[in-house]
Amino acid sequence: MIPRVGFLGTGWIGRHRMQAMLASGAVQAAAIFDPSPDCLAEAQAIAADAVAVPSYEAMLAMGLDGIVIATPSAQHAAQSIQALQAGAAVFCQKPLSRTAGEARKVVAAARKADRLLGVDLSYRHTRAMKTILELVRSGSLGTVFAVDLTFHNAYGPDKPWFYDRSQSGGGCVIDLGVHLVDLALWTLGFPAVSGVQATLLGGGAPLQPGAVEDYATAHFSAGGADVRLACSWRLNAGQDAVIEAAFYGTEGGTALRNVGGSFFDFTADHFRGTSTTRLVDPPDDWGGGAAIAWARQLGASPIFDPRAEELVCLAEVLDDIYAAAPAIADPAVRLVGS
Repeated sequence: MIPRVGFLGTGWIGRHRMQAMLASGAVQAAAIFDPSPDCLAEAQAIAADAVAVPSYEAMLAMGLDGIVIATPSAQHAAQSIQALQAGAAVFCQKPLSRTAGEARKVVAAARKADRLLGVDLSYRHTRAMKTILELVRSGSLGTVFAVDLTFHNAYGPDKPWFYDRSQSGGGCVIDLGVHLVDLALWTLGFPAVSGVQATLLGGGAPLQPGAVEDYATAHFSAGGADVRLACSWRLNAGQDAVIEAAFYGTEGGTALRNVGGSFFDFTADHFRGTSTTRLVDPPDDWGGGAAIAWARQLGASPIFDPRAEELVCLAEVLDDIYAAAPAIADPAVRLVGS
């Protein structure tokens, strides 16, 4: 039986992931809920056989195999827990939660329900990063001792809730940096993280309590590797985006880099001294890769995957980055439930 899935939230990203899953044939769209009539109409054009339900509760009452969540960040943890408690597997947009405390509750709910939990950490599914993962883990780079991570976006989010810390959990770190930190930890095998330092700015000045950052740098140790992170919204970068994940070892280096400011086109290179070997060039239809992988795993086995614990590790590092910045460390502006 092909799993029956409900889609909660059908803005651009929700519709894109829906289309990718349905095109793979791994799931069938059984239900859709979105309070926006326009988004709902566009989703129904993709999944004509899906039922438009009047509420999330009505969707959960259908006894579906899985729920795909693409709603604002503040709702992710609670909606994921609701679905898991109803017996449905979950695929959620990033971030899974605003804090590590919320992430722990979601993972605990998935473990208790014995249901699959996935998050749209989509950059893992680029051909470039898959190639880099194999290169690092094969030992071809020797011992990896340094990782440089960059994600500058010349645009800022266009929805007000992104700028409300209580709803978003933070600014560019939790929006963009989550992908970079995940790529570093995933590639290195999720080692222990220590020594987190961070600087968060808003409008080029030290971040004020309660505000969200639009520029951030962080520095930490992941196992034996020195990791440096820089990310931003609305940076004067001279192009739409600057994206890089570079890994340097005792025997060589490798890097994912975007092409010409693109958010979608990436190369992967292998470095030895002053020489560079190109390993991957675009194009690469990777955007729905995480969603498709989850859908196929759901069809094979809907039970809890212990790798979901990595989501807590990721959230803990983000928490540590925010805590390392003096204004964010103020208990008065920490989120409830953190």
